[in-house]
Amino acid sequence: MPLVLNRTNMVDQHGEAWRPPLFERPDTPARKAIAALRRFLDLQASSIWRDLRVLLPQLRGTVLDVGCGAQPYRPLFSPAVHYVGIDTEQAKAHFGYQLPDVLYFAGDSWPIADASVDFVLCTETMEHVPVPETLLQEVFRCLVPGGAVLLTVPFAARWHFIPHDYWRFTPSALRLLLARAGLTDIRVYARGNAFTVACYKAMALILRLAMPQNQWWPARIVLQLAALPFVPVLLLLGMLANLSFRGSGGDDCLGYTVLAEKKSA
Repeated sequence: MPLVLNRTNMVDQHGEAWRPPLFERPDTPARKAIAALRRFLDLQASSIWRDLRVLLPQLRGTVLDVGCGAQPYRPLFSPAVHYVGIDTEQAKAHFGYQLPDVLYFAGDSWPIADASVDFVLCTETMEHVPVPETLLQEVFRCLVPGGAVLLTVPFAARWHFIPHDYWRFTPSALRLLLARAGLTDIRVYARGNAFTVACYKAMALILRLAMPQNQWWPARIVLQLAALPFVPVLLLLGMLANLSFRGSGGDDCLGYTVLAEKKSA
């Protein structure tokens, strides 16, 4: 007889007990304000924004945003940039995102010409790709010689968009995968540290109380009332966690921001 434990077999899980709201395209003042508030409470989004707001305004030429979703970081690019967003044709079914000005593709090949892109942005996407090597091969193919790529990946993050979440990458794995794809000058930066992660986990518990997704409305009201005493704690943790990003990062972190280049001819 097969060996079993008296716990849930996670392989049989096909959905999340709780999911944060989807991102929205920040194309109106109201949505921009909501996105700013979210970044205070969503430390993963906040940590990525902090890095991208420094790097993306410097770019020129053609930018390819891979797995662009709701394009939350598009406002950070200069108007001089030629922006192209692409995503898998399963983006709506698997992740809930669909926009009219996105190139949707099937399979592993992107509808982008060889050596036609100056910069590739790929945020929180590689963990959802069953074979990450295929994504990195496409990055290399599309980049012009001397072009660059910026990836972000989660590390201390829950299993999300179940079952379409396959990987967590260490700096060693990221260096190995990018080098195998032919990319050079690989730099991996931690986002946050152990203190950031502790705040992140505690805030997640409070947010699940404050934003219950139980379909039975009396249960939702009870949970929201139970969350009220913890709101000051949530705000304090948010402030402390955002301050912790000023450090250099640590071995235990929220995720990684990765930069690499395609060697010039």
